[in-house]
Amino acid sequence: MAYIRLVLIAFFIFLCSVSALIFNLVDRSFGLYFWLTRILGNGVLFLAGVEYEVLGAENIDTTKTYVYVSNHSSMFDIPAIMAAVPTRASIIFKKELARIPFFGWALVTGPYVLINRQKPEKAMKSSDHAKKLLTEKGVSMILYAEGTRSKTGEVLPFKRGAFHLASMVSHPIVPVSIKGADKVMPKGKFNIVHGKIQVIFDKPIEFKGPLNRKEEIELMDRVREIVIRNKEE
Repeated sequence: MAYIRLVLIAFFIFLCSVSALIFNLVDRSFGLYFWLTRILGNGVLFLAGVEYEVLGAENIDTTKTYVYVSNHSSMFDIPAIMAAVPTRASIIFKKELARIPFFGWALVTGPYVLINRQKPEKAMKSSDHAKKLLTEKGVSMILYAEGTRSKTGEVLPFKRGAFHLASMVSHPIVPVSIKGADKVMPKGKFNIVHGKIQVIFDKPIEFKGPLNRKEEIELMDRVREIVIRNKEE
């Protein structure tokens, strides 16, 4: 049954990717794209038989632009946060995903941000693109501050990049805790276990930037503590 669900999910993602490519040709405001990402998130969770619950939605002002900083332990973090985030939001994705036919092409042609960590000059261009989306387009940014998925479900040390970006644009940071996704599909596994995912939005953290390195690290530690606390409660 799990394999049937995986096949259905793969086909659904393919259909959404093709639709996204078409939408990107006719709507460069990306309104249809963001609408489709929410459909994608909800659809994947439904086909997987996974419940999800959003807590703290009252903390988000849908007229504002945020930097959402989340933990990351499962591929199901992505559809869960796509379904839960109430504002238009972009995701920074690794260049390897761009090679996936249709899905990767939809990411590249859409309002998402490709990152190449091996080439500093390209990573800088990615940061500039993310900054432009935040400041000029009013698109929020979703960042997985650990930089990779946790194998154990525990929150790994955060990397400073997310907080340097937030510092440059001075948009509020929203700590996001995703709880239960690692039980649904742990890293390295392709078996879906029925369960419930909670997406918990804490109160936005306002600050005035740009911050120096010490201040960025202090902000990073503060956000990580909030993410861990809400995940463990």
